[in-house]
Amino acid sequence: FAGERPIDDALFEELEELLIAADLGVLVAADFKHRAREEVMFGTVTRAEELRPLFRRFVAETLAGAAQGLDLDHAPAVVLLLGVNGSGKTTTAAKLAAQLKAGGHDVLLAAADTFRAAAIEQLEEWGRRIGVDVIRQAAGSDPAAVVFDAVRAATARRAGVLIVDTAGRLHTKSNLMEELAKLKRVVSRQLPGAPHESLMVLDATTGQNGFAQARLFHEAIGLSGLCLTKLDGTAKGGIVLRIHRELKLPIKLVGVGERVDDLQGFDAEKFAAALVPEPE
Repeated sequence: FAGERPIDDALFEELEELLIAADLGVLVAADFKHRAREEVMFGTVTRAEELRPLFRRFVAETLAGAAQGLDLDHAPAVVLLLGVNGSGKTTTAAKLAAQLKAGGHDVLLAAADTFRAAAIEQLEEWGRRIGVDVIRQAAGSDPAAVVFDAVRAATARRAGVLIVDTAGRLHTKSNLMEELAKLKRVVSRQLPGAPHESLMVLDATTGQNGFAQARLFHEAIGLSGLCLTKLDGTAKGGIVLRIHRELKLPIKLVGVGERVDDLQGFDAEKFAAALVPEPE
């Protein structure tokens, strides 16, 4: 908003509509409108242009408690990566494996996306490049059988971390979601308390559909957190505020580029600065 624009009810209503259109959801939009009204009432905001830095602070504060590390304090720690097709699960699995291996962990990968032969081959190629073994079966195999073998192998080898790449699920297909729940049951029967992480890999450019995906995955399997991909550069990812605000899910990892070391922990201040950049 331009500096000369008067701060009135029309501006507040327009502001709320803009935030909802930017995928932040009704609750987050209402929270910020209330915050902005208070700041104006107390005289800390007097010009419309001051709403942008106020919103940047609001985003950082809203997500201040969202960052959380992975729970790897088990032997083996089992990490399930879940999400819809195209979200970046296989690449995330490989990047995470490479980082953990570089950090001294003994890591195994499991190719439980048996619906696509290309997914198994992609994970195997990554495994060769980063020096991490991949537990696999033929395309079309039962994913639960792959996971069973992988947990058994990880236990026998005394691996520190097992990362499971699952098939891209259409979150509206209940039978596929039930299959994910089955994978989780297979793991927990072999290793009580596992999986220790059930992470939804979410493309940051996903709009409101991202919230529906996260809610249904959370209801079906019980997510432990989010991994945001494709956060490199442009202002996006507003849906994350809604997911964190309404589903109370932490953000465990973010992918900000193509390189292995571009998988990082979440930083609320950096995220806010990218979502609400300084005007040019």
